Amino acid sequence: MAGPALLLMMAVTLVPVLRTAGLSLERYSLSAPDERAFAGLDNYGAVLSGQDWWRDLAATAVLTVTSVGLEFTLGFALALAMHKVMWGRHLLRTVVLVPYAVLTVVSAFAFRFAFQPSVGFVGGDFNWLGETWSAYTVIVLTEVWKTTPFMALMLLAGLVTVPGEVYEAAKVDGAGAWQRFWRITVPCVRPAIMVALLFRTLDAFRIFDTVYIQTQGAVGTETLSFLSYRFLIRDLEVGLGSAVSVLLFGCVALIASCFVRAFRSELGGPR
Repeated sequence: MAGPALLLMMAVTLVPVLRTAGLSLERYSLSAPDERAFAGLDNYGAVLSGQDWWRDLAATAVLTVTSVGLEFTLGFALALAMHKVMWGRHLLRTVVLVPYAVLTVVSAFAFRFAFQPSVGFVGGDFNWLGETWSAYTVIVLTEVWKTTPFMALMLLAGLVTVPGEVYEAAKVDGAGAWQRFWRITVPCVRPAIMVALLFRTLDAFRIFDTVYIQTQGAVGTETLSFLSYRFLIRDLEVGLGSAVSVLLFGCVALIASCFVRAFRSELGGPR
């Protein structure tokens, strides 16, 4: 059964990737399809030598690090609360997971309207989406509200695997709450932490829909995914857009590789 599943996965994922890689080697614009020609690595040179790629890479990195950092902190706190609370535990878990069930498009529109000047109940008269850092704030808040439950759920899965006897033994030895957290909880759930950070970082690095809905990439909030969209859809530059997509794929693969190496090192396996 593994053979057909592997072939299906390759058809769904590998074929589009190879097709995109092939298009990235062509000088191909839908505005002039008759002038299509092989360009080699010229598209990559044009992308990497321009300011757009590096500016958008910095914007993507800022949004990723900020949102994932906040989501991890809040998610860990929520996971601890859901694990410790006895009365109303199921209700608490349901309430916490509700934002994750909301479509990203819906949450992006909700925060956009909430921060609209004169109309939104948060914005007041200040145009939050009209300035760079305030727009970053709205985007990050949207991402944190939407995906913190995912982080909490992943960390909760790690917390439930920690034996209660370990905490009892630590209490007998005189360990305080802070010592038990750092010396027992964190080491025991470290694999869950690595997995949660891996999945969420890869997802955050590819952010597109929230930026598209809230700012359209304006005021310095354009990300790498939005840059690919701009080249492909707005400018009809298939070659350049494909090159950006391949470079973005390479960045994601590099991030995943770093996490996997760290995860293997943590478990004591070969790197």
